[in-house]
Amino acid sequence: MKINANTIRPGMVLDHQGRTWSVLKIQLINPGKGGAFIQVEMRDITSGNKTNERWRTADTVERLDVRERDCQFLFKDETGCHFMDDETFDQFQLPEEAMGDQAPFLQDGMKAQVSFIEGTPVSVKLPQTVVLEVVEADPVVKGQTAAASYKPGLLENGVRIMIPPFVEAGTRVVVNTEDSTYVERAKD
Repeated sequence: MKINANTIRPGMVLDHQGRTWSVLKIQLINPGKGGAFIQVEMRDITSGNKTNERWRTADTVERLDVRERDCQFLFKDETGCHFMDDETFDQFQLPEEAMGDQAPFLQDGMKAQVSFIEGTPVSVKLPQTVVLEVVEADPVVKGQTAAASYKPGLLENGVRIMIPPFVEAGTRVVVNTEDSTYVERAKD
């Protein structure tokens, strides 16, 4: 099925240059001069090799028809990330590299959508947001303006993100799993 390049999201499976690729990361780039384009980091499903491709936002790419199943994340060890199919209760594993930048956001018992091609799991789509605790936050620099001033913070999963100045260590925050950005304070 042909789709516009600007609709590509992490977890999708694409057919490009005769090979099957799992999308790991996307970045929309809008230069000051010229048209916008999308840069996509992909992993070849058969060989495991990674590549970066750039497409103009109006270009079309071939998205493969894959069977998506609701699964539950069980645990992560040195062999990979282990999941269980919610319908059949079959357990399977994926290498951590197949998760891309989303791997640190896996939490025990988390629901995820796993894409299968011919019965083989190839990619995972996590929920759009997760709630994590900030374990380390830099102090606010006096004199910074309130508008657009963010400071670095370290989450409990080891990921560094930019957080607003009012967020302190111990605060639970909602984080976007696609681009590792702060969304809001958790409401719990």
